[in-house]
Amino acid sequence: QVHLVESGGGLVQAGGSLRLSCAASGSIFSINAMGWYRQAPGKQRELVAAITSSGVTNYADSVKGRFTISRNAKNTVYLQMNSLKPEDTAVYYCNFRATFPSNSWGQGTQVTVSS
Repeated sequence: QVHLVESGGGLVQAGGSLRLSCAASGSIFSINAMGWYRQAPGKQRELVAAITSSGVTNYADSVKGRFTISRNAKNTVYLQMNSLKPEDTAVYYCNFRATFPSNSWGQGTQVTVSS
């Protein structure tokens, strides 16, 4: 069984920065991609950023130029969030896609940006 544990969320003023981390424990076979999603109240969960095993990144248009996704060699993925806006307020979830297990989610971490 795989557990993804997120950290780094919190309350920040608009224009500030936060860095989210997501570490995996347990057995994961052949990670294909890691990603961050977010869900604001009353809205659907949306992809924020993703990074493949070869390092190719993909970002939502709303965060391009402000957020950066990265990973290390030990199954940890990061999301550096700069120039935060109130509309970035949401619960952020990390996600791993692998050969096995195919789809794993973290428990979520709250990010609140005050105006």
